[in-house]
Amino acid sequence: MAYKVYLKKGEEKRIVAGHSWVYANEVAKIDGKDKNGSLAEVYSFDGRFIGKGYINHASKILVRVFIRGNETDDEEYYLNAIKTANDYRKRLGYENCYRAVFAEADNLPALIVDKYGDYLAVQCLSLGIDLRKEIICKCLVKLFSPKGIFERSDVAVRKKEGLPEMKQVLYGEVPDYVEIVENGLKMLVDIKNGQKTGYFLDQKENRFTVRKYCRGEVLDCFCNSGGFSLNASTVADKVLACDISELALKNVRDNARLNGVKNIETLCGDVFEVLRTFRKDKRLFDTVILDPPAFCKTADEVKDAYRGYKDINLTAMKIVKSGGFLITCSCSHYMTTTLFDKMLIGAAKESGRTVRYVEIKTQAPDHPALLSAEETHYLKFIVLQVV
Repeated sequence: MAYKVYLKKGEEKRIVAGHSWVYANEVAKIDGKDKNGSLAEVYSFDGRFIGKGYINHASKILVRVFIRGNETDDEEYYLNAIKTANDYRKRLGYENCYRAVFAEADNLPALIVDKYGDYLAVQCLSLGIDLRKEIICKCLVKLFSPKGIFERSDVAVRKKEGLPEMKQVLYGEVPDYVEIVENGLKMLVDIKNGQKTGYFLDQKENRFTVRKYCRGEVLDCFCNSGGFSLNASTVADKVLACDISELALKNVRDNARLNGVKNIETLCGDVFEVLRTFRKDKRLFDTVILDPPAFCKTADEVKDAYRGYKDINLTAMKIVKSGGFLITCSCSHYMTTTLFDKMLIGAAKESGRTVRYVEIKTQAPDHPALLSAEETHYLKFIVLQVV
């Protein structure tokens, strides 16, 4: 008999509004018995059907609701759901590289599918999705006819689901590097070992946006594989790409060579220290780009993250030439837009510079955010001018 999960009084409102997560502490009782990871029915306190989703007693997120009607989680369901998600991207004109499935935002909780040319990268972030990996893979082959599918489930969040981190080929063959085309530039993506699923697709449009602001000498901090650096190089005189990872910088140099770009230099170092050194040496840049990794992955880390963001932004403001630009980002949803703005206002005040907003953007349209799930709205991209 399938599990029947009954919520405490009033706890159904968020789920009815479109959120997927049912937390264990929101549950009044559970009837029935089935396997962990099976499809469970969710009801309100007074017995109204809310939806169905995968249950996992090992996780604080007890159920991830994704079916709101009488459907079941068979191959046809996944085929239609993934096709719907991908059709939305195709409608927007995405072809070569994009996020084809964005978990909760596409009503497929805990499933990520990224397209890199003829290859797909997949993340399975819950027990229920992990158990249906074979079905999902079949659907992806039918819909995309890829040369290869690689699983990048090497993320710590799987431990909360009682799952080990995993990297493996799920279908076909996958090379060490896959060539994509983004904003007219060729990029080599390391699907097997690169950040996330190989590349930060959520900044695609924002990387093109920096071309408006990058003249003279540009400093690209936390440059990773060089997405911002390559776009900046199309209009700047010189770009200095800085990252603590020499492997990432090798990727930058490889991508520069692939595009015949000769105005990018790389610098290996801790960005915090590098910025302080430039400040001490009174070295100034026309544009500084800050695209750090998430400084806070839990609510408990917000205070330390706030200090970290303020540190780099304050120092960056001090090394931007008068009239130049600071392009600053945060990819943590815990660092809310309000909190990020507060940090920038404080940093500007302490810097002694006059700073003004020029442009504010968020994640790319292939990473849509649900109004009912603030976790899906995470990326802040802000262009400031230091007058």
